[in-house]
Amino acid sequence: MLAVAAGAERMTQAMRSLEAAFLIGVDGVTEIWLVRHGDCYEDMAEGADPPLSATGRRQAERLAERVRRAGAKAIYSSPYRRAVETARILGDHVREDARLVEIELELREDNSLDFKETPTSVLERMRAAIDDIVEAHPGEHVVVVTHGVALMAYISDVLRLEPGQLRLLPYFTSVSVIRALGDRRMVGGIADTSHLE
Repeated sequence: MLAVAAGAERMTQAMRSLEAAFLIGVDGVTEIWLVRHGDCYEDMAEGADPPLSATGRRQAERLAERVRRAGAKAIYSSPYRRAVETARILGDHVREDARLVEIELELREDNSLDFKETPTSVLERMRAAIDDIVEAHPGEHVVVVTHGVALMAYISDVLRLEPGQLRLLPYFTSVSVIRALGDRRMVGGIADTSHLE
């Protein structure tokens, strides 16, 4: 029986060590919730910078309950209207950061999207924004409201994937978690929408 108990203790220690390698339960870790804005395309009337739709507002309200329970210390947002409206539903004192905007794109005549900004450019500005947020909020929980392609570019980088390798478009108000300590970044979850269930 003693050998089993010793083995279980060693296994527990090994698991705690593995969790620490992924910044789980480590003192001083900043947890960033990367949130895609709420829906703005349902019944869309304005093109360039649309507001949230009624559905988007409901999605953000559902997420707001979750954000309050988690105790976010700060909320950052892209300055685009759909992101700012989402962020303001999540909490007060929203800080806008232009580096959190979506990849620059245009709608072609055939209704396809023409990307005008390189993935490298998107990644550089997203990385700089998140690094500054982590530096400003050591050991805190922060919500960052941004956009699908920009968000996935950053997550792909943390996962050490090339742009476009992660074939996922996060749903509206989905939460992707990044844990940060110093220069280390770990993904804690991708595109969670449990608050919408």
